[in-house]
Amino acid sequence: MNTPKEIIHQYNIKPRKKLGQSFLLDVNTIHKIAAAGRISSDDVVVEIGAGVGVLTKDIAQSAKRVIAVEIDPQLVTALQEQLAENDNVEISSGDILKFDFASIADRYKSKVKVIGNVPYNISSPVIFHLLSYRSVISDFTLMLQKEVVERLVAPPDNKTYGVPSVLLQMYAEVEKLFDVPASCFYPRPKVESSIIRGIFRQMPLVELADEAFFSRLVKAAFAQRRKTLLNNLKRATLMANVPEEKIREALDEARIDGRRRGETLSVAEFGKLSNLLMNGGHK
Repeated sequence: MNTPKEIIHQYNIKPRKKLGQSFLLDVNTIHKIAAAGRISSDDVVVEIGAGVGVLTKDIAQSAKRVIAVEIDPQLVTALQEQLAENDNVEISSGDILKFDFASIADRYKSKVKVIGNVPYNISSPVIFHLLSYRSVISDFTLMLQKEVVERLVAPPDNKTYGVPSVLLQMYAEVEKLFDVPASCFYPRPKVESSIIRGIFRQMPLVELADEAFFSRLVKAAFAQRRKTLLNNLKRATLMANVPEEKIREALDEARIDGRRRGETLSVAEFGKLSNLLMNGGHK
């Protein structure tokens, strides 16, 4: 198969800014990403943003089945031609944010692996979309903006630790694998990239009484980062019908000092506090 640069030239592909397109040209990095996915012959893989298909081809050498998702019609045409000889590859033309992972898992009676180079402008929506399908996804290996990866894997009491860190880490074990310099891309982006790998847990880190409530609580705790946890919770719409004394009681029972800021709480502490507040008068 041709190199990414040759394919781009062959099809006269012009990167579309609207779609956040930036093509990874470095073949060694493409091989590293495929290897990081730990793909076996039993795996069904969904690739996000298949682009010109070089990573797709690499994945297909190991996987049982690859569903390559691409939103750009021009690239879909190139993919169909470039991957015509790969019987285990299926090209899906469409938006990954509308992609139904459950239907793929059901069709193949298998959990799905997810791999890909995610456009920076949809990084957070993609992560939350994967979270919503976590029961049918085993793990993911994604290239994202470096700052986004650092936020997602950040530990407590860190300036990059925030809502996405807590929500993702409640449901997945995550780690940053390696950085990819901007010089590896065309066009060259203004930011660096990193590879993140996540494995969805069988059960959340803490068994939650109400997952939606947990999510809203975490967002409330970070509403104003400089304010204390107690002050943020008192002002939260979520707690509108909960007396301050009940919030204080829940904090005491969870052994969390209300004078702490949200960014100092561990994922487990957030889970425990969420359950106590749910059972302490929230309707």
